Amino acid sequence: MTRNGPDGVEALPHTVVDLPAAPAGCRARLVERARLEWRLTDGGDPTALAEDFLAAHGVDLRDLARPARHDPDGVCGAALYLSAAAGAYAVGGPTGAPTPAPALPDLVVVVHGHTDRPAQPPAAGPTDWRLGPWRDSWTPGEHAAAVTAVRAAIGRGDVYQVNLVGHAAAAYTGDPLPALSRLAALPGARYGGALSGPGWALGCASPETLIAVEDGRLVTRPIKGTRPATEAGRRELLASAKERAEHVMIVDLERNDLARVARTGTVRVDELFAVRRWCDLWQAESTVSAAPAGGLGLAALLRAVCPGGSVTGAPKLAALAQIADLEPVGRGAGMGALGWVGPGRVDLGLTIRTAAADAERLHLWAGGGITWGSDPAAEVAEAAAKAAPVRALLAAG
Repeated sequence: MTRNGPDGVEALPHTVVDLPAAPAGCRARLVERARLEWRLTDGGDPTALAEDFLAAHGVDLRDLARPARHDPDGVCGAALYLSAAAGAYAVGGPTGAPTPAPALPDLVVVVHGHTDRPAQPPAAGPTDWRLGPWRDSWTPGEHAAAVTAVRAAIGRGDVYQVNLVGHAAAAYTGDPLPALSRLAALPGARYGGALSGPGWALGCASPETLIAVEDGRLVTRPIKGTRPATEAGRRELLASAKERAEHVMIVDLERNDLARVARTGTVRVDELFAVRRWCDLWQAESTVSAAPAGGLGLAALLRAVCPGGSVTGAPKLAALAQIADLEPVGRGAGMGALGWVGPGRVDLGLTIRTAAADAERLHLWAGGGITWGSDPAAEVAEAAAKAAPVRALLAAG
């Protein structure tokens, strides 16, 4: 585990910060003040470590139901990343296969303040960016066999739904950060941006809100159900009983997750099965919200919602056991939480449509929810369709 304080930070040049969900009006003035990086092997509860580290550096999120106090001379907020494995670890679930990118931490908290020095334009990177061929961690046949295994588990009554995720990696030359930063430009990337540290970087184009605090309410927006972004695809998605059943299962799971940390009687579904566009795909999204219980802190909130229900399944712990048995490669930077927290503010996206780099390779994860009505070939094709825009943009020179 590494912790860094503010020594010497102001002496460093800074550029506009492209962190997912960072305040747009502050990006030209943000400068790093302190950083925490943690891995599963470090032990301890990552959610509590994050809450304590933030409080020690001026971002007190120990009672989200209490009105926030903003210090104009204090820090602005912090970037927060939590891997899916860390979320599973925090709630006592199986963490799955080892990550293919161990250079990436499982928890990152980067506290930012404001500076009056003008931001510098991004440094021109080298033009020798090259991305090699993608190599998948399972074949289409192996992916389809995993779908069949989930259907068998559903038939036995072990689970209702499991989200299966595949991994691919590609060697590269050059600086990966500009390529990863380009993901923010993908249409519908609500949590577009990048985060980096020594020997690692990740880029996100996620459209999905894992958890946010908006107007004093806890909000999650699960996405389940995908079709090509054509008129015919939209009609097919709206008419699909299988997609709607898959979606409603996860909405119910998210209602239950929020109910664990909400004021009694305040959980509601504000919007159900709204069809929205991400790149060349239609996706179904719902909005679930609740009033936070008194004394609810960030750590308890993260333990309630992580790992995200739309990328695990239902029941969540039983789905995690299936994932650990069936996925040959860990989820790394995929299917975790990434976004911004600050006084009175939490805005974390789910790290779908997310890629990461270590010193040698880019890594990408994609998958989908499996129900009794799933067709193995269609599930393999859906995962490929979700990954395609990200692969194409990363390969661009």
